[in-house]
Amino acid sequence: MAESACLENPKITSLISRVGSLQELGGVRCYITGSDNSKRALIFVSTVIGFELPSLRELADKVAAAGFLVVVPDLLYGDYFSYDPQFDREGWLKKHGEAKGCEDTKPIIAALKSRGVTAIGAAGFCWGGGVVTRLAGSGNIQAAVALHPARITHDDINEVKVPIALLGAEVDQFLPPEQLKQLGEKLASKPEFESYVKIYPGVAHGWTLKYNVEDESAVRSAEEAHQEMLDWFTKYIN
Repeated sequence: MAESACLENPKITSLISRVGSLQELGGVRCYITGSDNSKRALIFVSTVIGFELPSLRELADKVAAAGFLVVVPDLLYGDYFSYDPQFDREGWLKKHGEAKGCEDTKPIIAALKSRGVTAIGAAGFCWGGGVVTRLAGSGNIQAAVALHPARITHDDINEVKVPIALLGAEVDQFLPPEQLKQLGEKLASKPEFESYVKIYPGVAHGWTLKYNVEDESAVRSAEEAHQEMLDWFTKYIN
């Protein structure tokens, strides 16, 4: 079901990356992959289940191979969401709001700039999609991509200042297609930067990271979204 799509155990158990490494950056534990000499960096903000998801790190490695330094921070600090009936959902959401996630990227961005990085983009998945949309209005990044974002408001869109792509699912109770279309219309009314909204048919929330590798259609949809994200950053992060 869509509600649990970001929370199921990874089906891609073999994708435990050995390319990058765990480092502390800006006081935050991060998975970092790519050349330290790159002037172009991307921040990948995870789903509610955190930055350890193997397929997220595998995707970071693939994008890094295109010439980016990719940072996957643990912005949830090991405190990941759960659908256990005893889990305090409301308390968790108050503790880990998207606005706080956006604020917590600032020392990471400052640390990247101190390393000589001159252009920074951000991609977010599920919970992370809301974080990077707020980052797109902060003046701290040059472009953003939100993949199956969980919560984005019209107020968030009003603040966006940089090119942004929203990639949504046909089946998504967190941000249904009609709501995503409305957000796209609002973005389209802001001609000062480019925006792009696409709703992928036949997929559900979480499809870009939690897909069945034995399902050719699911793999194709995920890889198409990955390429759209990479193309967006190749165009705007330079």
